[in-house]
Amino acid sequence: MEQSLGAVSTQLLRRINAGRVVQFAWDTGAFTASDAIVASGLTRSTVLRVCDELIVKGWIHELSDTREAGAYSKGRPARRYAFRSSAAHVVAVDAGQHHVSAWVTDLQGSVLASSPEPITPRSDSALDRRRAVERAVNLAVDGAGASERSVLAAVIGVPAPTDENGVSPRGDDGFWARMNPGFAQLFGQRGWSVVVENDANLAAIAEGAIGAGVGVSSFVNLLSGARFGAGVMANGALVRGARGGVGELHLLDLVDGVGSADGLGRLAVAWTDAARVKGTIPITSPLAAGQVEALDVFAAARAGDATAVGIVDRLAARLARVCAVLGGLLDTERIIIGGAIAPAADLLIERAEPILAAFMHGQVPTLVASPLGARAVGLGAIHRGLELIRSDPLRFSLNT
Repeated sequence: MEQSLGAVSTQLLRRINAGRVVQFAWDTGAFTASDAIVASGLTRSTVLRVCDELIVKGWIHELSDTREAGAYSKGRPARRYAFRSSAAHVVAVDAGQHHVSAWVTDLQGSVLASSPEPITPRSDSALDRRRAVERAVNLAVDGAGASERSVLAAVIGVPAPTDENGVSPRGDDGFWARMNPGFAQLFGQRGWSVVVENDANLAAIAEGAIGAGVGVSSFVNLLSGARFGAGVMANGALVRGARGGVGELHLLDLVDGVGSADGLGRLAVAWTDAARVKGTIPITSPLAAGQVEALDVFAAARAGDATAVGIVDRLAARLARVCAVLGGLLDTERIIIGGAIAPAADLLIERAEPILAAFMHGQVPTLVASPLGARAVGLGAIHRGLELIRSDPLRFSLNT
């Protein structure tokens, strides 16, 4: 028994040591054994042995020595190593309600290929959605010159709550189940580690890593395009809830002056169409004819179009009420206005802030526009996939 425990302890120690060197290699450029010794605190013999093992496993490769590189001229040349960022791949997917986008990255997060795939209302069934996501993923993997075997992890963002197994409830009308028709099982069959996560949560992860949430311990990322959805960070950690439902904002149905979880982008277009039907838009307005997008409404408001200004004012009042609910419930420092309307969010924020201040008691959360916009979900999926691998890289086998 003692020999068995000793063997287990030795294997565990070797794994821990290898993990420390992998993490160091991941975060640095070319390095020598001496560099790794300083960073890890391990002995030279241990570092050299670990590096040899990691070369065999495919995590690092050996470079030309320092003498050949011109940085060393006397004595025994130092061995130089580097992390193999091309050794494997990560798949990231934003499986939105109206579109799908897939990306393939290397282990440093560099995007190697991407593939968009539209989802039309007439073909928006669970089966069609599975096929659209599969097509986007397959095209991105092929475009990256990768293979199914080289993908270690896939992270898929969906407009639905998900539990720890990546499963969504049906919801009142089956919407959530249609948005997430078994993606965890579908891609898990390929041998990948799969995470299916709410899209607003992934956007919040991206904002906290590289966006408007950097350095802020508690914030809400509010996706505001087709629908409202919130990713909540509290004291530096993502808050998901028992079944992943934190941030689902159907409670807005009950909020006076809001009445639904319809997002500002959707409402901007709907209210413009309603004004056109009623004939209240002057023929000189840029909104008078033709289909408009949400950002067209904001552009017209900036140009002084009266109809557009009125719509933006209505949207700002709605946003202020939504933010008052989130700020009051969560005591958050900052609310990040994200999604496809983020490029125009400053116009909403300057109108919403005084209304929000009148609603709030005590500290008022700061409103800021997302610098990531519509890219946030995909960037969050990439970040989440890399973190999944980095948390325990040696449990993955590379195809060397």
